[in-house]
Amino acid sequence: MSRSEGRTSGGHGRTAGSVLSGLAVAVGCVLFLGGFVWGAVLYRPYTVPTDSMAPTITAGARVLAQNVDGSEVRRGDVVVFRDSVWGDMPMVKRVVGVGGDKVACCNADGKLTVNGKPIEEPYLQGNGPASPVGFKAEVPKGQLFLLGDHRSDSMDSRVHLTDGDHGAVPRDAVDARVDATAWPVANFGTLQRPTAFAALPGGTSQPGPVQPLVVAIVAGAVLILGGAAYGPIANRRRRTRV
Repeated sequence: MSRSEGRTSGGHGRTAGSVLSGLAVAVGCVLFLGGFVWGAVLYRPYTVPTDSMAPTITAGARVLAQNVDGSEVRRGDVVVFRDSVWGDMPMVKRVVGVGGDKVACCNADGKLTVNGKPIEEPYLQGNGPASPVGFKAEVPKGQLFLLGDHRSDSMDSRVHLTDGDHGAVPRDAVDARVDATAWPVANFGTLQRPTAFAALPGGTSQPGPVQPLVVAIVAGAVLILGGAAYGPIANRRRRTRV
């Protein structure tokens, strides 16, 4: 092979590599920016100020909550809501009862019951009963009964039982449903739907698209960095060969 043929062959290789690296950067930008834009439309960040949802969500944690209509909320969901009776500020609690449910605590085993069915709640703080104070309530139609996971340190539906709605809040008071914790990094992850509620009528809600969003953003970043690195790496190899 002549030198001119070698240069021509190398030139074709460099051209193909440049095209592929450019394509990788372009696809990466679409995934990276598209993931952020899609996420900004579907999700909003909240900072949880108290330990009322510990250990699921600790005080100061940053969560990602999907914008949903209150009609989409199911038992077991952790929601962000605002209600004038509760102080008219964003609050984060777990839904344990919906309209028509009879919620009570505690049975002989110290568990919460919904319509007489004992609910396993592995997300609770501590190993004691599901509530340090006994209670029972019937949830009005179109309302939600809400409790914190740290039952001994949560101002929730139990302290509003004497209100007109027996501690419940309207479904339309819900602004969003928490899908994941984003900060601190050590606690980053998605919130699982409690399986104990799945057997009740209506079941549990489906997780939002936070995982595909994260995958798209990470994959986009990898493609952008990989494509951008091609040029310097290729140049260094050429100088080494010379």
